[in-house]
Order: sequence, then C-alpha cells, then structure tokens
Amino acid sequence: MNNKLVFAVGTAYTAFLASLVVCIDQLIHKFMPIADNKGFVYITFVAWAVYFFSGCTVKGGIRAAIGYVVGILVSIVVMLFAGVLSSAGFGFFSVPLPVLLIVFAWLYLEKVPWFDLIPAMFVAAGCYFGIMTYVPEATFGTAACVEIIYGFLGLLVGWITIVGKGVITKSIK
Repeated sequence: MNNKLVFAVGTAYTAFLASLVVCIDQLIHKFMPIADNKGFVYITFVAWAVYFFSGCTVKGGIRAAIGYVVGILVSIVVMLFAGVLSSAGFGFFSVPLPVLLIVFAWLYLEKVPWFDLIPAMFVAAGCYFGIMTYVPEATFGTAACVEIIYGFLGLLVGWITIVGKGVITKSIK
C-alpha cells in the first residue's frame, strides 16, 4: 500500500511542478528580451528532462548547465560561419559544411571532464536554432539569454523534483 501511495503523491507533486512551470512562464515571458514572444516553457520542459538523463544529481545538473552554455555558443559559431560561407557563394552547403566541421571538433569535448555531456549540448543547440529560426525578433544575445533562463529553470525544477520525491518517499514510508 505504501508504494502505491508514494507513487500517487509523487505523481501529484510532479504534476504540480509542471503546472507551476507553466504559471512561471506566463508571468515572466513578457519580460524576456525578445519582443512579442508567446513564451518559452518548452525549453524548461526539455531541460527538466535533460536533468533526468544527466543522472539526477547536482553534478549531472552542473554538467548539463555547462552543456547548455556550450551548445548555445557552438550554435552561434555555426551560424556566423554559415553567414560567411553564404556571402562567399557556398549556397546549399553554407550551413551543412560548418555543421560538419564544427560538430566534428565539438564532439571531442566528450573527452573533457565537466564538458562531456554531449546530449545536453545538442538539446541546447536544437532549442537555440529553433528560437533563431522561428522567433523573428530574436538575436544571438536575446536568444541566448532566454534559453539560459528557461533552461536553467528546467534544470532547477529537475533537481526540485528529485529532492521533493525523496522527501515524499521518506515521509510516507
């Protein structure tokens, strides 16, 4: 019986956190540096999941946060390089070529402690490219700012989820 109760209370707690994240987005998105946005709660939910696949530890969360920053920086480098190649007449290959070259080098970070959480970097890069592609008012800086705020919020909520569920489990059992 206790296991079912722990599961039910833990599930309700996690659902409450998800609802809280949506409320936070509704309150803060209008203060983000990108005008006329509709919110970025998806970044928080993605980062929340990243915390879980990072091992559900503070160390894993820090590695994920570093991965977010690196993923954003690499995305900016790819876009700048693609702009140079586009201006030089590379056409179709203006983006694929920088991706090939930069990602090749980027993957060597897997060998560097604290910079080795490559999946978090790819998730961050994907979110960053999404903002830059689909949010007309976004700039390199504003997109980075938004992704850091919402991404770090998601990592924090991941940590809060684990800590809270631990407290719930101990108090019920």
